[in-house]
Amino acid sequence: MAEPVVAIVGGGPAGLRAAQVLAEAGLRPLLLDEGHRAGGQIYRRPPAGAERPATELYGFEAGRARALHDLADALAPRIDHRPGTMVWGIAPREPVGFDLDCLGPAGHGRIPVDRLILATGAMDRTLPFPGWTLPGVFTLGAAQIALKAQGMAIGRRVALVGAGPLLPLVAHQYAKAGATIVAVLDVTPLGAKVAAAPRLAAMPATLAKGVWYTLRGALRGVPVRAGVRAVAVEGDRQVEALAWEDSRGRRHRVPCDAVGASFGLRSEAQAADLAGCRFVFDPLTRQWQPERSAEGRSSHAHVYLAGDGSGIGGADVAELQGARTALALLADLGRPRDAAREARLDRRLDRQAGFRAALEAAYPYPHHLVEGIADDEIVCRCEGITAGAIRRTATERDAREMNRLKALTRTGMGRCQGRVCGHAAAEILALTLTVPVEAVGRLRGQAPIKPIPLREPA
Repeated sequence: MAEPVVAIVGGGPAGLRAAQVLAEAGLRPLLLDEGHRAGGQIYRRPPAGAERPATELYGFEAGRARALHDLADALAPRIDHRPGTMVWGIAPREPVGFDLDCLGPAGHGRIPVDRLILATGAMDRTLPFPGWTLPGVFTLGAAQIALKAQGMAIGRRVALVGAGPLLPLVAHQYAKAGATIVAVLDVTPLGAKVAAAPRLAAMPATLAKGVWYTLRGALRGVPVRAGVRAVAVEGDRQVEALAWEDSRGRRHRVPCDAVGASFGLRSEAQAADLAGCRFVFDPLTRQWQPERSAEGRSSHAHVYLAGDGSGIGGADVAELQGARTALALLADLGRPRDAAREARLDRRLDRQAGFRAALEAAYPYPHHLVEGIADDEIVCRCEGITAGAIRRTATERDAREMNRLKALTRTGMGRCQGRVCGHAAAEILALTLTVPVEAVGRLRGQAPIKPIPLREPA
């Protein structure tokens, strides 16, 4: 009997480790990756011919980055790797399997597969604030892409704003690259980090890296402020300055020409939605995620999940989950189980889960920023929908659920399909209705899950 066609969507740490385990078992998995070189966002590789030393790009993680890049190169003869390929639609195929709608170097195509491992990663979680739509405002992830892939900063005088461990990392990377950092603003309180420190110390090496990034920035003279209450970008047609209010209510202003801002991460889970996976609400990260067992199985018998696309865990967790998920898939195919290897991975993942919970406590959700969003602030950039329009629709037209809000206002109908605006819109809707955010539900996934050209390029 022919071997099943197993497709892995995503070529980051989770996808690569899954591909490794399947290849070791004699399968030839199909690895579909939007990136032109495997590595994912955290270990993004510069274009061929523009390489730079790993220590400059990845810092403490240079060894891990090199190991994954070497793994990708070594796997090349044993897997069907299709870089530069976006999966924009997934349709169930009778009697079993899926048809993947893809856009790759050869154009549009449909690929039939029997089983799926979704390792789709995460993207920045955005919240609206005054001036966030001005040219020169980027997410922290975009700031990293510019540095890693293009070898350039997003501006000459850069201010960074955030609510998560990505903030000190990006600040360190930019300062090390020689960029001028005029402000690093953490919108979460310092006390939360102090309170979480004993639990974070369960993984001392990881905690030490975070402390080092912060202290190194301070020694470089990078101004870091915690407990920031409000931020606003000023400028006419582009970024000119960043204003903020500190924890004591004092106003500050610093000239700059670029701002990087993100408020945590959100899972890229649209593919799992199209594949028919059941979703559950995660109160820790305040988002809906596909249901995933400890072994990596989803609610769909032929769909498996690994990495940040099914729950924010970071690069280390993604590698472990990629391997563990592939082992579960092999077991479901009737292959001999490696119980000892499974147990080792399970122990390491259990330890990581405790650390992740502590990390979320150290960077709590910035409710005050949502509460401060003005009525005239744009929330859905694609459709030009304001926070006031969302609030009025909730109170005047009884929109009590996200898909009802979408139908009445077009929030989430644009190019991003709600990937950027959906979270903020849900928080505003829930706050307006005085209900928990999970009560307003989530936007249903629709193909195409990302913008695609309507015609083949000439």
